[in-house]
Amino acid sequence: MHSHPHYMQHALALARRNLGQTWPNPSVGAVIVKDGNIIGEGATARGGRPHAETQAIAQAGTKAKGATLYVTFEPCAHRGQTPPCTRAIIEAGIGCAVIACRDPAGHVNGQGIAQLKAAGIEAIEGVCESEARELNRGFISVMERKRPFVALKIAASKDGKIAGGKERWITGEAARAHGQLLRSRYDAILTGIGTVLADDPLLTVRIPGLEDKSPVRVVLDRQNRLPAGSKIAATKDAVPTWVLSTPTLEETLSVLAEKGITRLLVEAGKTLNTAFLQRGLVDRIYWFCAPAAIGEGGLCAIEGGLSALASWQVLEHTALPPDTLEILEPCSPAS
Repeated sequence: MHSHPHYMQHALALARRNLGQTWPNPSVGAVIVKDGNIIGEGATARGGRPHAETQAIAQAGTKAKGATLYVTFEPCAHRGQTPPCTRAIIEAGIGCAVIACRDPAGHVNGQGIAQLKAAGIEAIEGVCESEARELNRGFISVMERKRPFVALKIAASKDGKIAGGKERWITGEAARAHGQLLRSRYDAILTGIGTVLADDPLLTVRIPGLEDKSPVRVVLDRQNRLPAGSKIAATKDAVPTWVLSTPTLEETLSVLAEKGITRLLVEAGKTLNTAFLQRGLVDRIYWFCAPAAIGEGGLCAIEGGLSALASWQVLEHTALPPDTLEILEPCSPAS
């Protein structure tokens, strides 16, 4: 017999598949096990519905009676556009529910677990909790901080520069492909009008098979300067595109949270990168580093150059020949 963490890891893997596609809901995975066999599984669908639990229960059918449900996030206990998942779990006759972490939303936060226990279902909490919370840091951030989880994506030279000479690309093909994969895992991607005017980016996912996972594109444009002929404007009907004129970054994040965005990837230039960092609004940095230095002819990716990241720690280091990727987070979490 496998242990609870074994099946929860399977549920987490299911949830990761749709990360960036389920907003405004969390990305949840669910697995139903009986007699050591998986008889049903599901993951929150695109747009947040149907929920993982109801999909797994539908797949298991009548075999769900007396089975164990593994779910990465506390089942909802309220009626929204669909009935609460707790009702479906109770009516299916689930005997035990293993839950990775609680939902911090005020209308749930323990109520789903309480409903299951009141119905006589054994509820076990905290299995792979840290991994489940990491997976849904965006949703949790919106609930607890009223703003999305924010990550900066920066492609720079060895000396921390983002522009120089006539080269269009600083990093190589492997790094650029990885960067597009990152886009597919975020709800929205934000840039400034300065970057649009200078580089005319498309900001979509163009990896074969993932083209439909391009995130919402957000352009900060306070003076209505977005050219009608820009790539972003020309493709606004194919990829959701929002142009915001909010006066501060804090207000920008608040508006995005209200619209349901939980995970935001920032791909911008020195000015906007620095502004996010100086205001303490960045939770993670994806630093793609090319092996060559640009020198005095380039622009720093952030004000102060690499020394500005002295208080950041490297969590992961990945080789993407000829480049490298470092994932950094602040030694003290952003507020």
